[in-house]
Amino acid sequence: MTRARTWARRRTPRVRLRGWGGVTAMAVACVMTAALTLLPLSQHGGRTAGAGTTGTTGTTGGSTTATLPVRAEACTEPEASLPPSSADGPGIAKIKERGKLVAGVDQNSYRWGYRNPYSGELEGFDIDLVRALAKDILGDPNAVIFRAIPTNQRIAALERDRVDVIVRTMTINCKRLEQVSFSTAYFETGQQILAPKESPITGYDESLKGMRVCSGEGTTAYEALEKKSYGAIFKDEFDGTEKDPDRLTVPNQLDCLVRLQLGEVDAVLTDNALGAGQAAQDPAVALKGAGPFTTEYYGVAAKKGANDLVARVNKVLVDYRAGGKDSAWMVSYRKWLAAGLPGISAPPAPKYRSE
Repeated sequence: MTRARTWARRRTPRVRLRGWGGVTAMAVACVMTAALTLLPLSQHGGRTAGAGTTGTTGTTGGSTTATLPVRAEACTEPEASLPPSSADGPGIAKIKERGKLVAGVDQNSYRWGYRNPYSGELEGFDIDLVRALAKDILGDPNAVIFRAIPTNQRIAALERDRVDVIVRTMTINCKRLEQVSFSTAYFETGQQILAPKESPITGYDESLKGMRVCSGEGTTAYEALEKKSYGAIFKDEFDGTEKDPDRLTVPNQLDCLVRLQLGEVDAVLTDNALGAGQAAQDPAVALKGAGPFTTEYYGVAAKKGANDLVARVNKVLVDYRAGGKDSAWMVSYRKWLAAGLPGISAPPAPKYRSE
């Protein structure tokens, strides 16, 4: 019997739901796992209605911008987006006519986008950014319809016009740019292993051999495991088919934390930004290793070709970053993320592409 299996069998398969919303998180995650459709969450106050370095080492820069040429034959700088603009176009006109910004968000990611179990309000770093977009476009930070979007349905939600934007810890990359358009980067993160503190797993390394590692469907974490798994078990039987049991690959990333708490998996691979929030939910788990082993950037996603909306989002992000330590970005960071991801001194600098 391998060391991994010996340790796994010694574990007590008892539910260890700790921190805020342990039971709430599990219940929500289980419901969201079963959901195959988008759920309208809230309007107004959140009530239900229908290139620096970040992570644990901090970010430097933030005020410098770069303009890069477009190269149709290759995607070499996926973070380069359209120049900022306040001009109205068909995308902005549609939002103004409706009188609401429809935003796809998460309601389960503590400190990013989650429903506060005490107030019932949606809160978090991503939620603050959504409200900043609504204030700029519509003059009212509460003119928002929030829709809960499972991790594996973010792109489909845009393609089907169910939302105007996705603000849900979504990594910008070349593959996704074939299907959606992205703003400039608003946060830098990277992949890191999350596991019980007493686990023999030491990080994204040989200690994963024989271990069951959970990741979200359609995530960069799953792609990383496909490239190099270190002998980890990370694919479900019938993965990607109707018979997929969604045990190791799950529709919603938070489902992985529930699987870990139930003892059904040994570790989770996720963005360290999300992992820090999950470690805050359950003090029995921790991020493993010296830090993230990839560099990734979150962006606001819009439907492919929605150039006026993307340019407007980039204009809002210029204002959101402005002001140094007193910027709206830094205020939101200190409120939601600094405790779990200390040392960040500025947002990532935007990159723009020339037309």
